[in-house]
Formats: sequence, C-alpha cells, structure tokens
Amino acid sequence: MANIARIPVREQNPKKRVTNFEEVCLGYSLEEAVAEAARCLNCKNAKCVGQCPVAIDIPAFINQVKQGEIAEAAKIIAESSALPAVCGRVCPQETQCEGKCILGIKGEPVAIGKLERFVADWARENQVDTVTTQPKNGKKVAVIGSGPAGLSCAGDLARKGYEVTIFEALHEAGGVLVYGIPEFRLPKETVVKSEIENLKKLGVTIETNVVVGKTVTIDELLNEEGFDAVFIGSGAGLPKFMGIPGENANGVFSANEFLTRNNLMKAFREDYSTPIKVGQKVAVVGGGNVAMDAARTAARLGAETHIVYRRSEAELPARVEEVHHAHEEGIIFDTLTNPTEVIVDDKGWVTGLKCVKMELGEPDASGRRKPVEVPGSEFVIAVDTVIMSLGTSPNPLISSTTEGLEINKWQCIVADEETGLTSRERVYAGGDAVTGAATVILAMGAGKRAAKAIDEMMSA
Repeated sequence: MANIARIPVREQNPKKRVTNFEEVCLGYSLEEAVAEAARCLNCKNAKCVGQCPVAIDIPAFINQVKQGEIAEAAKIIAESSALPAVCGRVCPQETQCEGKCILGIKGEPVAIGKLERFVADWARENQVDTVTTQPKNGKKVAVIGSGPAGLSCAGDLARKGYEVTIFEALHEAGGVLVYGIPEFRLPKETVVKSEIENLKKLGVTIETNVVVGKTVTIDELLNEEGFDAVFIGSGAGLPKFMGIPGENANGVFSANEFLTRNNLMKAFREDYSTPIKVGQKVAVVGGGNVAMDAARTAARLGAETHIVYRRSEAELPARVEEVHHAHEEGIIFDTLTNPTEVIVDDKGWVTGLKCVKMELGEPDASGRRKPVEVPGSEFVIAVDTVIMSLGTSPNPLISSTTEGLEINKWQCIVADEETGLTSRERVYAGGDAVTGAATVILAMGAGKRAAKAIDEMMSA
C-alpha cells in the first residue's frame, strides 16, 4: 500500500521571498522525488492521463522516477510535452491530473506537477538529450506567436520532419511565459529560455520583431513565402477595463503593461532602466492568476497591496496555491468589493479608489452567485496606483488583415475544437486567440491538436 502522506515541497520563507524575485518553490530533491513517486498506485486505468490536455503518460514517467531512472522519465514526458519545466510550475494540476488521482479521494493526490518539474529540471541540469525527429519532409509551416500554443505546435511538427518558422511580435520569444508570468513563479533564464532552446535543437526557426498583419500578412506567408500551412497562436493580449470614471488617470495600469514592464523589460532589476510606477499603496482589481501575479509583484516592489474583488474569496478564479502564497506575503484581500470610480487629484494622479460593498445573490450564467451592490455602502481605499486585471481579448490585427478569417463577437478566431482549422483553408488557430484568456496547458493542448491536424492534412 502506498504511503498516503504527501511529501511537502520546500519553499522560500514568506518574509524573505517578498523582498526578492527568486523562485518561491524550491522543488524536490532526488530523494524527495523518489519518495513521492513511490506513493503512485500505477493505476491500470489512470484517470490522471485523461485529464491532462497534452496526454502525458503520467504513470509511466512516475514509475521511472520511482526507480530512480530520471533520464527515462524525461524522455517519456518529452513524447507529449515541449514545455515540462514550465508546466510543472504553472499548470493548475489540482483541477486537472491531480484532480483525478485516486489517492485524492481519501487523502492527498500524488504531486504530479512537482514531479514533472523535478524531472524537467534534472534533465536540464544533467544535459539529457530528449530530441528525436523524423527525416525532413520538405514541407513548411508558419507559426504565429511563440507562446505556449505556438511552441507546442511548432515542437510537434518539427519532430515530424516539418520545416517550422515561428514569427514573434516582441523582441524575445516565449509569449506570456516571458511577459506575463513573474520571475518568482517561472524563472526566465534557467527555465523558459532552456525549453525554447530545446525547440531550436529540433530545427525550429524563431524570427522576432515580426508583427503579422503589418510586417507580413498570412496571405503573403501562404502565397509568396512558400508556407504550406499557418498556425495562429497569437494569444489574447488586449487588456479589458471597467469603463469607470478616472480610469485614464496617471497611475492606472493594465496588468499586462505592469507585468510586461517588470517581467520582459526587467523593471525589478537595478541594472535595467525600465520605468515603472508602483507607489506606496496599490489596488489590483480582479481575482484571477494574473491579478495574483500583479499583486505579488507590486508587494515585492515595496507597496502595500490590495486585491479588490467583487465576489467572495471562495469564488476567486486564481489557483489555490497562488492565493495561499499571496496571503502569506501580506497581500490584503478586499473581497465582496467593487470599484465605481478612480479618484484623481487636480494634477491627474490617482489618490484613491471609490468602491461599494457587494453581497452574493442568485447564480449567473457562469454558475457562480451573482454579486449585488449593497445600497449605501460606498467607501474609499486610499491608493496611488490602480492595476486593472479584468481579463484580455485577442488583438484584432491578424483577423482584420486576413481575408475570410471568421471571428466571433469577442474578437476570437473561430476554429474547429478538435483540429484548429479556421474558415480559411490551410490556416489553423488555437490557444487564447480562439478561446480568450485561459491556461498555459490548455493552449499547449490546442497547439498539439492543430499540429496533428496539419500533419494529417499534409499527408492526405
């Protein structure tokens, strides 16, 4: 019978980590990983695999860890995932693979994500070669965007022998992995860049500073540049705002801008001159993972930080782990609170956030109880910076410059759920550009499905 006690993961002390941008979770040692892997029951009908969007053979890789064969475990994961060190850190395993673990019924599930992270880190540190490719087939595929969907699609196609070129609008590859997720959750040099280098070893070419829709169009890629198919994995980077008075004041940011300045442009480092305004007190409006990232970043930059969320803490869409870490780091949660106005001084700078208290009424279309304003409950939170983290939508640049590409009312590209095929022949899409803002692993799953469909189309 497996040991039911889950092996705890070492973390930085909260009082220390809130003063730095080093990774919070320190991961497993070899001995800890082997002990945690020994808890796995190696189920014959493993439900964890069915709940993994990229279908990693979880029992097989964990069995290799159990035996101390870490290199073999890395090769098993590499058959399904191009970004194991990333996924081991940022995937919501608690609602996916670990959520289906049999051990979780009466105790704690196997720490699948932490084991995946350990294997990927061990493989990197020990220079395990997991690169396997088929002979080149002479066919070319263009991938737009170097985020999780694009990287996953490109990796799978390159393994099958395709000549793949990724076109990235920014100056550095990685998409949301480099501009959106903070260093303390996902180290860029050791993790993200390393996994991108592995894709290059597969033969993937990455061209940065290429804005598809301006630098080149999809029609030009297909008709003039000789590409046989295009995959659009451009993400959803257009921020949403509330439309309340004062929202255009100095000191109001979108979470996208705030995190991009800090993560991609290294504003947190003294040897970089990237400007970023934090102030003494910050309010982050929203309750998702991005809101937690923005709040925890602001706290590390020295601000008293509030999360302002219109539902209760039980309804927070952010991962439980991220909420827990935010609490540990002193983030103040103003739940059942909804902003109505950004208060601005006569020079146009933020001085406060006017809010009303809310209470939960009947469930809405999402199934969550709808927040209802409490009459006469107005109050002001004194802040000098407001960060809006209300979600994002796809930038319409690509759809507006591609003839015949169907989009829906949310500006998302319409694509087949299983294949990613759009209304344009030979044009596929997946990830946030299709679904709106979602998770890294769901975007990767979409990239993999599209790669499979492109290969089938090319081989027909």
